Amino acid sequence: MFTDERRQVILSALAVHRSISVADLSRMVRSSEITVRRDLKALEEGGHLVRHRGGASVARSVMDEPTYREKRVVAAAHKLAMAELAADLVDDGDVVMLCAGTTTQAVATRLARRRLMVATTSLLVADALADAPDVEVLLIGGILRGNIRAAIGGEAERAVSRLRFQTVFLSGNGLTAANGLSTPNMHVASLDRAAVEAAQRVVVLADHTKVGTDSMMQTVPTERIDVLITDDGADPGELERFRAAGVEVRVADSGAPAEPAAP
Repeated sequence: MFTDERRQVILSALAVHRSISVADLSRMVRSSEITVRRDLKALEEGGHLVRHRGGASVARSVMDEPTYREKRVVAAAHKLAMAELAADLVDDGDVVMLCAGTTTQAVATRLARRRLMVATTSLLVADALADAPDVEVLLIGGILRGNIRAAIGGEAERAVSRLRFQTVFLSGNGLTAANGLSTPNMHVASLDRAAVEAAQRVVVLADHTKVGTDSMMQTVPTERIDVLITDDGADPGELERFRAAGVEVRVADSGAPAEPAAP
């Protein structure tokens, strides 16, 4: 098993068990305990976990997933400006998917006067488009994850995998050129990956509080991102690394001062 694969297995195990021993991890990844300890050290340095005697546990800041109420007040003006740029990528008659998130909810409000089909697992997105006269909304069901107001789970993933979109718009909790888009929740990550596989074009929306930070579970690798939409508070160096990787970067001028990342 390669290093990245081992570390993904370790993080997945921690997402389920919260705490696990080196011995158990060694059996899971079929590597020596010395190798596992080296992996744990690297993951701890990246802020993904906390090592303790004989094992590791998930760092609270990585394990916790902000609720939609917490997210909607972070970089609110920036998200509105980004939504304008996102709407410019959609043509009448398109079939698109808006994944869960307050940023994609903002995009939905900008699409309400268009003529298109929108697939989503998000109650927030569906509500934003409920009265749109020419938007057909395909609301995908599954297990309700209340804190983000969206469906997750195997049924939702299978439904998404049967569809095809011109464009998928998605967000997350962290985004770096090195590791791509990430989220704290493995079930959300799995659903987002299914949406990416069903799309011709992948558009990631990440405000400045997310650019340059990593969360626990990768959803979209950088090489799969076609367009990144962010705001003028994002780290210029990180944006240049995305451009160097072949990602089209669009920066929204929000006219608002940069806000600190949510704790």
